[in-house]
Amino acid sequence: MNVLVYSGPGTTPDSVKHCLESLRRFLSPYYAVVSVDTRTLAKEPWASKTSLLVLPGGADLPVCKEFNGAVNSTIKDFVKKGGKFLGFCAGGYYGSSKCEFEIGNPIMEVSGPRELKFFPGIARGAAFSGFQYGSEAGAKLAQVEVNKQALELDQEFSYHYYNGGSTFVDADKYDNVEVLARYTDQLSVDSGSIAAAVVYCKVGEGGAILTGTHPEYVPELMKKDLGNSQYNELIGNLLQTNESRQHFLRALLVKLGLKVNDNELVRPRLTPLTLSSPIPGNISNILDQLLANVGLSGDDHNLLVGNQDTFRLHKGEDTQNSHQLDKQEEFEDPDTVIKELYVYTDSLPDRKSTSFFDIPTYFRLLQENYGSLYRANAGSTLLYGEVVTSTSSMLDKNFNILTNLPSGLVCAASVQVSGRGRGGNIWINPPGVLASSLVLDLPTNYTHAPVVFVQYLTSLAVVEAVKNFGQGYEELPIKIKWPNDIYAIKPEYFGREIHKDDIEPSYVKISGILVNTNVIENKYKIIVGTGINLFNAAPTTSINSTIELLNTLRNKRGESSLPLITQEELLAKYMFYMGKLFEQFKSLGFGSLLPLYYKHWFHTDQIVRLQDHGLIKAKITGITEDFGLLKAEAIDFYNRPTGQKYLLQPDGNSFDMFKGLISRKQV
Repeated sequence: MNVLVYSGPGTTPDSVKHCLESLRRFLSPYYAVVSVDTRTLAKEPWASKTSLLVLPGGADLPVCKEFNGAVNSTIKDFVKKGGKFLGFCAGGYYGSSKCEFEIGNPIMEVSGPRELKFFPGIARGAAFSGFQYGSEAGAKLAQVEVNKQALELDQEFSYHYYNGGSTFVDADKYDNVEVLARYTDQLSVDSGSIAAAVVYCKVGEGGAILTGTHPEYVPELMKKDLGNSQYNELIGNLLQTNESRQHFLRALLVKLGLKVNDNELVRPRLTPLTLSSPIPGNISNILDQLLANVGLSGDDHNLLVGNQDTFRLHKGEDTQNSHQLDKQEEFEDPDTVIKELYVYTDSLPDRKSTSFFDIPTYFRLLQENYGSLYRANAGSTLLYGEVVTSTSSMLDKNFNILTNLPSGLVCAASVQVSGRGRGGNIWINPPGVLASSLVLDLPTNYTHAPVVFVQYLTSLAVVEAVKNFGQGYEELPIKIKWPNDIYAIKPEYFGREIHKDDIEPSYVKISGILVNTNVIENKYKIIVGTGINLFNAAPTTSINSTIELLNTLRNKRGESSLPLITQEELLAKYMFYMGKLFEQFKSLGFGSLLPLYYKHWFHTDQIVRLQDHGLIKAKITGITEDFGLLKAEAIDFYNRPTGQKYLLQPDGNSFDMFKGLISRKQV
């Protein structure tokens, strides 16, 4: 599920940044925390895939201009049906029935009704005097008294950054409102019966939390101002009291019913990258290409500057610095920091170079699968980092570097701090998720089948890899959801007899695929990104968890247990099948792979409803060999064909397996 953070007119960049960082720390990997604009909220069917909508701080009048009418109606309907809303500062004003801000101030006064009305009363501010737009002049450390019973917290007080927020007037007098925290300092405005700083509002089946303070502000992200000693002192005080803020914010998210980490998951610092290959001359050729076409810069002439990232080159034989996944006090911006890259031209990294992945073992296993290694083999060149931003982004967003990388190079990581999926979803994935992005070249004059089929053969390669580890692995209940997601059976359904009509709800996603394509000098430069849940239980289940369930069943049958799969084994096997299937695809098109694809997918003879055609009942019959369109045949009440047939596009439609609908995405 998604957590959407609005980033558009009315929000400030700092507020959005702190929202994204804080929520990812507490909600990854259970939710994808992503920023969205007005268009997404107005046009996309986001509500069914979203747990929480967040409105950061800023100014609420521009939000009124963006949201009034249809967007607000969608938000209210989302919450009433069980969704959650979290409004910080200006988002707190906006979620109330009426905003009263700086009444009597001819320059700053804002007053009027608001449409959401989650809090049925007035949000009045600024609670403390001195606020100035675009300034920290009125910022202060706000102490709030915690409703320990409502939030199930032991602490009596919490300390937050404050800058212009409201108090919720007479909050204790409304039946649907629970005061979660109140200001302890004297306010500059009339708060009514209680100086409410944070409130929870029950709204239909859902709920909203509105705040006047900023419990989402992470002090280590706040930059000191040499000309403002008062603000610098504020940052120091926030750092000293940070634990109270962390516990408080976590409790707010729990109050909203979200699945939250026990402790704040601080984004780990990036670790060095290694570039290596067992094929003689392979890395030297890549390096020569990069030097000739991109060049090096910097004082030491060792900076490789990409379109998005900058890499500092080192010889692989140099000693790498020790990098741990422990919490770091100094905040590191992973998108702008220089990435350290160790290039191994004459050897492979030794086992001690990386803690989570044995590079020599991977190459040995890869060679055992292929028989012999060549430069064009998928996986024959490895760019690996224990902690990276995103394997796909490092390739796709650095076009000038990508141009010089060979087909078959794979970028892999044990942890991604900016993992990316469809729709721009971003999350932190922990150890246990095997993340990789493979570079593949395909001539633009290739005529056997369109590039869209690469996503199909990728999902097929993952499933084939897992089910061909040896005798017994073929029993693993792992399937393909059209067009390219991979699902495993939910633990609670394992070993139970499942009716055909119920098979899909009993499965859960364990792998996603994202394919990006660039055109460079008469060839497609394809980047195939995958994230595979190998041994992490959250947020769903994993391959090794499924193997353990199968072993329980096998032991009851008197059969031996199947060994669990390591990262090195899975990446080597996946690369082998990816290379094998890609070569078949290039020679014969995807038609030759269709029988194997159907063997592993959910949807043979599945009955669905076509939403864009009056909810017509239809049966899935396959996919077309030319453009990968999903084929559906209309049926009547008795499941008899009517003769009407439909073709649906994989990228223009959303296949919601849990509702049995195929619907065109709104644009």
